[in-house]
Amino acid sequence: MGKFNEATRVQMPAMVHLTRLGYSYFGKISEDMANKIYDPDTNILIDVFKKQFEKLNPSSKGEFGNIFRSICQELANDDLGKSFYRRLTAVSPIKLIDFDNPLNNKFHFTAEFTCKNGQDEFRPDITLFVNGLPLCFVEVKKPNNHGGIVAESKRMNLDRFPNKKYRRFINITQLMIFSNNMEYDTMGGIVPIQGAFYCTAARENAPFNCFREENPNNQQIAPFNKDYQYLEINREDEKKILSDFNCQVIHHTPEYQTNLKINTPTNRILTSMCSPERLLFLIKYGIAYVKMEKEVDGKIESTDQKHIMRYQQMFASLAIRQQLSEGAKSGVVWHTQGSGKTALSFYLTYVLSDYYSKKDKVAKFYFIVDRIDLLEQAKQEFEARGLVVSTANTKAELMAQFRNNQAQQGASGHQEITVVNIQRFAEDKKTVDLPAYATNLQRIFIMDEAHRGYKPGGCFLANLFDADPNSIKIALTGTPLLKADCASSVVFQRYFHTYYYDRSIADGYTLKIIREDIETSYKEKLSEIYDKLETLIKKKDLKRTQIIEHDSYVGELARYIAADLTQFRKIQGDDTLGGMVICETSEQARKLYEAFKNLKDGGEAKTIQIKMDGKEWMVANAIPMTGYQKHPLNVGLILHDSDDKETRKQIIKDFKKNMTIDLLIVFNMLLTGFDAPRLKRLYFGRKLKDHNLLQALTRVNRPYKDNRYGYVIDFANIKQNFEETNEAYLRELNRFNNPDEVEGDHTTDTFSAVLESPEELIHQMQEVRQTLFDYTTNNVEEFSSEISSIEDKQVLLDLKKTLTSAKDCANIVRTFGDDKLKEAFSKLEITKLPDMLKEVQHHIDIINQKEAFSVSDETKQLINEAMQDIRFNFSKIGEEEMKMIAGGRELQDKWSTAIRKFTENTDLDDPEYITLRDAFMQRFKEHGFVVDSIAKFNQESKELDEIIERLIKLQESNNRLLKKYNGDTKFANVHKRIREENKQRLANHKPFIFSYYDNDIVTILTDIKTEIDQKVYDRNDILKKDEYFEMTVMTEIAQSLEHYPTIEANMDDFTFIQSRIARQYINQYNATYPRN
Repeated sequence: MGKFNEATRVQMPAMVHLTRLGYSYFGKISEDMANKIYDPDTNILIDVFKKQFEKLNPSSKGEFGNIFRSICQELANDDLGKSFYRRLTAVSPIKLIDFDNPLNNKFHFTAEFTCKNGQDEFRPDITLFVNGLPLCFVEVKKPNNHGGIVAESKRMNLDRFPNKKYRRFINITQLMIFSNNMEYDTMGGIVPIQGAFYCTAARENAPFNCFREENPNNQQIAPFNKDYQYLEINREDEKKILSDFNCQVIHHTPEYQTNLKINTPTNRILTSMCSPERLLFLIKYGIAYVKMEKEVDGKIESTDQKHIMRYQQMFASLAIRQQLSEGAKSGVVWHTQGSGKTALSFYLTYVLSDYYSKKDKVAKFYFIVDRIDLLEQAKQEFEARGLVVSTANTKAELMAQFRNNQAQQGASGHQEITVVNIQRFAEDKKTVDLPAYATNLQRIFIMDEAHRGYKPGGCFLANLFDADPNSIKIALTGTPLLKADCASSVVFQRYFHTYYYDRSIADGYTLKIIREDIETSYKEKLSEIYDKLETLIKKKDLKRTQIIEHDSYVGELARYIAADLTQFRKIQGDDTLGGMVICETSEQARKLYEAFKNLKDGGEAKTIQIKMDGKEWMVANAIPMTGYQKHPLNVGLILHDSDDKETRKQIIKDFKKNMTIDLLIVFNMLLTGFDAPRLKRLYFGRKLKDHNLLQALTRVNRPYKDNRYGYVIDFANIKQNFEETNEAYLRELNRFNNPDEVEGDHTTDTFSAVLESPEELIHQMQEVRQTLFDYTTNNVEEFSSEISSIEDKQVLLDLKKTLTSAKDCANIVRTFGDDKLKEAFSKLEITKLPDMLKEVQHHIDIINQKEAFSVSDETKQLINEAMQDIRFNFSKIGEEEMKMIAGGRELQDKWSTAIRKFTENTDLDDPEYITLRDAFMQRFKEHGFVVDSIAKFNQESKELDEIIERLIKLQESNNRLLKKYNGDTKFANVHKRIREENKQRLANHKPFIFSYYDNDIVTILTDIKTEIDQKVYDRNDILKKDEYFEMTVMTEIAQSLEHYPTIEANMDDFTFIQSRIARQYINQYNATYPRN
């Protein structure tokens, strides 16, 4: 290959891929085109922008010059492009983009387009234009390039963003993509090593975000990428691209053709983020300007940040909008703690406002919390993003809000939201009477922390929902809704979208949590205290609270925590890292606060003596802690009755934003919803359970600087509760995995039937045939014609479900069934199922498109045809890490994945495959799919991982051999049989079949394949007669070997090869044309 670099391997294929997405290649742009073709201050394509401006604003053609000058001035503002963004997303009086009709816009791209101001310049690899505006650029690196994406991240954050000369170019760019065309490796989510990432503009530090396309069934290619309506590659554009960059030589190379595939990491992210509909969605709804405030020396310093929608927030928004269009009125969004649920609510106010405005309705949003501190936090976060926020802290205030039927109460024109704290009236069971409902008003309730339970028929919210049955109810939770916990799952009915803890860690949005044992010498002493304590309590001489609230006990706790946090900061080299202590009682919290205020330098070890009720108890010796008093810690106390509301607000602000408080002491408050990224040390002095435990643990998992972990220091022995929570969730998940209760992937059920009730499978296929009786099943063209007249989408969805079930059934029987079952099944099997399924899906897509055009051109395809079933779990890994399992569905997903890998394998006669399959079936007979303990769960998960890994490696080996035979499994499998036989002959010192070398075998088999394929092509009917075909194969083998005089093949070798080749052809023929 003449060139093998980032341009030929990533850049050129990516540019050609853009033509598939509907982009036109603008051509190479040089600096001598400045002020003619493009504006050098902004890189706007002047003529394209003008033409599109006049097209979209026919009554304002004369305004172009003024608008263009205003844009240039706005882009020079030191506001991260905020003023330009407002203009860009406006729909009146001037429209720069037609967001409702993507095809009404022009999409171009070019490469190596210089952004230059004076002597400073940078040159993005690919620039994307919408209506001539350079709104996106792509930077590529070759795979395995040393430094690659990390270097790109540093270059953007340290060189380009802070450089004022680049301000206009950074301000106009809404989306920046970086790829080295490799799958993700992100160092636990913290450092972007390799993969395809995205960000938007920043003042100095933009996080590089992963993007993972929705793929609920873990298909090899995600449905959106696989089914996207790609255009044919524009060959003229391709030729011009390669010519412009002197790369014509690569056109026919296999490397270039491989990198043109739709599922390379770079092409994948371009389809997912830059296909016209997706790009316009992100530009219109996916940008947020966030105002951050910090108090420094008594003065408030304010800085702007620009955020871009995380991919799970985008998919949640799309899923909610889609399901509302299908008639849903309520549902749950389960996104793990720390993944941005408040930000999602902000984005939803714009997405759903537009959705309902197209239905001539005005949306009014209510964000419901059940804690005053959560109300304050939500209010601050929404205001920071520019929403106009009202609050309701009493029932009277909320009812007053309802009486105002105006959606827009203020005159600002900004989106509005009301934050409601229902804590004081949550249990109010009185009937709610709402005023007359404005016909054009749509109320949307967003419930925070839905896991705490909203009881139908037993609380204010339930009565409110009953009073307004037309309202939309969206519940947010970071932990799963389990039926034993609460009735929320009944109220909200379905899951709109899910995003699990393991994916959040991999994406860098949350950190791993490490549970630390207390330092040994102290732990021993503390254990003595607890032992004494238990003894004293059993004797009923004193209460537990008298011990844990005692000055001596609390003082020792304060000394240890002070030393520990100081030492932690020293090791990490960061004095901004903060801590929180969760106390066992509110009185202990108060005393601990006083103990911190009165801390003195450590000294001699002192005996802890407790005097009560006239008696004196000597509990243990304390261990002196020294050295931490040089930099005393500032401590804040947060109790519901410790200070007035404003003081508590200031303490929280001093910890979160101003960083003037080092350690917070709490009892009940701030355990849920409290978001302070600097909090990295959580001291557990109190036992919590279930949701409360999970919520408290995840206070320390927010990313902060370069920290890779959050730490839990366990004084209260939460390990036992943690494991009990695991067991409880696992039992609940086993019940939830019941297919009668949920929809989803039932591959495992079919697999069970093969071993346990084969007659049921026969009956199932009989039912399938009955369903398909009125359709032609042996000719796909006729079948396609028959279904093309069906306009009822539900009929097609039912048909798709039937065909999918039959296909899964056939695959599993073919893989795992015994001879008797296979024989019975072969009489019922429908061989054209995969092609029939494709035709049904194509017709469903057409109907979706028709619906979209008839309603409002909102969506182009069906998202989430069926609800996902949700699982959740925790698990302790090794001695330290506390890991939450992905949705608790992890084990069932692995079973399904393993079964799918078995059915996808192209060589069912491979000895290793047979060994794996038999062991897998035996394991199922012994254990089934249900496990009832964490130990079994972990063991099962590990063993399934090993099976899946071996199956993947086995098929990868098959695929490599398949390439030698142009994808023909028949000869790849025969090659393997010869290879296996030759290994045995080598061990027994016998002559090889053909040769021991694979290249020789490929050469000879390819010759034989060519001749037999020609015979079959000329006379397909020869395959109907097994014996005659076997004779034909023998003849072709003999004739082919005449060209290799050095090979001495005997009759046994001929027969070995003949029987295997003939069987492969006959099996393929029988699968295509079933015999009567």
